[in-house]
Amino acid sequence: MELKQQQPAMDVDEQIDNLKKLGLIINDEDYAKTILNDISYFRLIKAYGLGLKKKNGSFDGQTTFEQIVELYLFNANFRQLLFARIEQVEVNLRCRIANYISCAYGVLGYENPDNFVDSEHHAEFLADIQSETDRNSRAPFVRNFRQNYADGKIPFYALIELFSFGTLSKFFKNMKPADKKAIASQYGIGYTYLESWIEHIAFVRNICAHYGRLYNVNFVKTPMLYKQYNQAKISNVRAFATLICLKHILPRDKHWTDFVDTLETFLKKYPHVDIRLMGFPDNWKEHLLS
Repeated sequence: MELKQQQPAMDVDEQIDNLKKLGLIINDEDYAKTILNDISYFRLIKAYGLGLKKKNGSFDGQTTFEQIVELYLFNANFRQLLFARIEQVEVNLRCRIANYISCAYGVLGYENPDNFVDSEHHAEFLADIQSETDRNSRAPFVRNFRQNYADGKIPFYALIELFSFGTLSKFFKNMKPADKKAIASQYGIGYTYLESWIEHIAFVRNICAHYGRLYNVNFVKTPMLYKQYNQAKISNVRAFATLICLKHILPRDKHWTDFVDTLETFLKKYPHVDIRLMGFPDNWKEHLLS
């Protein structure tokens, strides 16, 4: 198969001319220039034009530039809304794991490979933590433990604050089944589901942190879903699956209801958003609030 040649770069005026040739309606060229000077052509058109082009690579002659910007703005709002809920999960999970491990194995019990399932993964964890600790050597609490305690070591309840969500997920995965079960029981969830969900949420968290796309994308790190959702034909590769995971981990209180209501407001604000491209069923709100 013959490989494609790299295309020459286009300035903003050329980008607009190219979009017109592809059949995209541009009602206000000055507006389009402003947007394309703020958001790259690749980030905006290549990502949010997906599904709006015909098989020949052209638009249908009815799609507008403003419509694509609308999808981008929805994604930005949805990402920020979701990120706040993921932060809540991360902070809460840190707390529960820190309390449990520190009490069950002692504040330095994380150093002992016998307290975990896989010794090789534990060794990798210790190496990662050493690097993270060195990188944060000037943080007040790191300096405090290193300088003012006899062994210079950091207790687990403090060390865990240096974990990324990915590290937290890997740490949980390497815990013994009985310990996972003890943590998961606090959420009323089986530990195999919780393990799957936090691994997935950590993946989505990184997408959010790097301003990535949640709209019309299949996730490569997918969560296990309860049978009830499989029977309802809810896909585990789209963003709605993430919301299902969050629903079962977070308290279903006023904050969760506000989250769902705000999401509904965004969907009304951006009418060109196709909720099916995020895996939302028609009765999505019922699923999240029941």
